[in-house]
Amino acid sequence: MTHSANAAKHLPAGHERLAGKSLFLFDIDGTLALDTTLFTGTRELLDWLEVTGRTAVFITNNSTKSRRSYVEKFARWGFSYGEERFITSTYVTAEYLQQHHAGELVFLLGTESLKTELQNAGIRITEDPKDPATVALVGYDSELTYQKTRDICDLLTRHPETTYLATHPDICCPAIFDGVPGMVPDCGAICQMLWCALRRYPKYIGKPDPAMADISMRLFGKTKEETIVVGDRLETDIACGVNAGVDTAVVFTGSAHPEDIADSPVKPTWGFADIEAFRQALMGEE
Repeated sequence: MTHSANAAKHLPAGHERLAGKSLFLFDIDGTLALDTTLFTGTRELLDWLEVTGRTAVFITNNSTKSRRSYVEKFARWGFSYGEERFITSTYVTAEYLQQHHAGELVFLLGTESLKTELQNAGIRITEDPKDPATVALVGYDSELTYQKTRDICDLLTRHPETTYLATHPDICCPAIFDGVPGMVPDCGAICQMLWCALRRYPKYIGKPDPAMADISMRLFGKTKEETIVVGDRLETDIACGVNAGVDTAVVFTGSAHPEDIADSPVKPTWGFADIEAFRQALMGEE
């Protein structure tokens, strides 16, 4: 029995509602690709969506890459998308800061690219714990040092009233080690480490919060009925869609496995072995 057949025991039967979808919100790593390699079916799916007048938008919790870098990454794969097609955790975090902490100084634990993206959005950034920051923000930091963790502990210990935020809660993210797929610690793991010292968790801005789906529907003028979230993580991708009130499809090429669904509080609308199986169902080729 295939993964998708196993999953069907826990999911609604029939894929006819897929035909009415016109806004497709895709996670990237583990769903469409791994690192620089597209999964089988991704190219054909994305090309078909464009040809048929449907819209693909890419929603990612990865806060180390700018929207421009994703435009360039997809261009290397042969796709021509503008920045508006990429809704990142950095993008929604910048919107959140603009709405709730406009003009405030933000202490950042994150990469230089995250710092630049936020500054380009008009967010005032410092990396000095002695500066009068009123917000502390953690992102996935591939440039993490022990001094950075000490600095944020310094700030939040001396000023416990400081608002504490993080771009997203993912504990780990996919990586390739000499051709072997694996995982590395992500933003959520950094926050878990900080909890050991601070006994405090941040408010997470990215998925599973519905902001990425809500912003995408607003930008492209689509309704909840026209929208679907497709991802490989139940606790972030699928939960984002559920929290936004839209249909969801999980693919079993990343974090989630078919046997996870029964015990998960988050239930996807559909489950598929991979993005190729999703493409076949969408195009009626099953």
